[in-house]
Amino acid sequence: MSSTRQAVVTCDGHEIAVSNPDKLLWPEQGITKLVYLEKLAVLAPFLLKHCRNRYLTTIRYPNGISGKSFYQKNCPSPAPDFVSVATLGDIDYVRLEDVPTLLWLGNLACLEFHASFDRIGEPEHPTEWVLDLDPSLQEEPRIMEAAGLVGDLLHSLGVDSIPKTSGATGVQIIVPIEQGRLTFDRLRILGQFIGEYLAGAHPQLFTIERLKKNRGDLIYVDYLQHYAGKTIAAPYTPRARPGAPVSTPLLWDEVKSGLYRPSDFHLLNIGERLQLKGDLIDSVSPQPLDRLLDFIGGKRQ
Repeated sequence: MSSTRQAVVTCDGHEIAVSNPDKLLWPEQGITKLVYLEKLAVLAPFLLKHCRNRYLTTIRYPNGISGKSFYQKNCPSPAPDFVSVATLGDIDYVRLEDVPTLLWLGNLACLEFHASFDRIGEPEHPTEWVLDLDPSLQEEPRIMEAAGLVGDLLHSLGVDSIPKTSGATGVQIIVPIEQGRLTFDRLRILGQFIGEYLAGAHPQLFTIERLKKNRGDLIYVDYLQHYAGKTIAAPYTPRARPGAPVSTPLLWDEVKSGLYRPSDFHLLNIGERLQLKGDLIDSVSPQPLDRLLDFIGGKRQ
């Protein structure tokens, strides 16, 4: 990617005009729009992989994180010729599959990228199973402890997983699976089983209560979010929060060390981490969950 004094970036043969390149998007970090596009180019090989062939929802902040925002599902208009869409119902979703499209969205101040669990043209069968640990408190010092307990439970059941920060306050546990083998409905049965077990074994820490007002200070094991038509903060998406955090996969040793918080990985340091560790999600092979589901089905009969 190269830039000129006229605030035009050139990428893969496409020129993308940058409006208000000096506008501060994260004022406290001094991240202007042009700096943001540079950071997106660093994230691109990782972020695109987890948005490719998904229905994309972005959150736009035209005046930076302190200004008003809005969700965008429909492709903004006018769009350059290199931008492609996937139509579902009456919505034309942007297909985020290349760097020029990512930079074009970045210029529109799309500061967050949320990808659907279902893949384009494959509404029934996901390629991962996800548990979302959602704190009820704005600051939750126990979130890594909670994530570690979930990881230990899955490991005891013969399931390998990867934790990732949401980039906000929560942590998601990702289990890659083979596409086409399991449906969302079957995986929801597994999620309910795990959530109920955790809430029963650690009632001072976990809950499966859906209503936030009834959760107190407990961490919600959200197994219902993982479903067709719903989205997740994509791995490696920036978040429009103070500190410019980035949703970042972690090693289980990092979770259990107690040294990290979801806000510790951000636009100004994520590049170095990615150079050192690559995409940690790739470190877990697709997990066979059929036997575990059959076991749970037998227990519930």
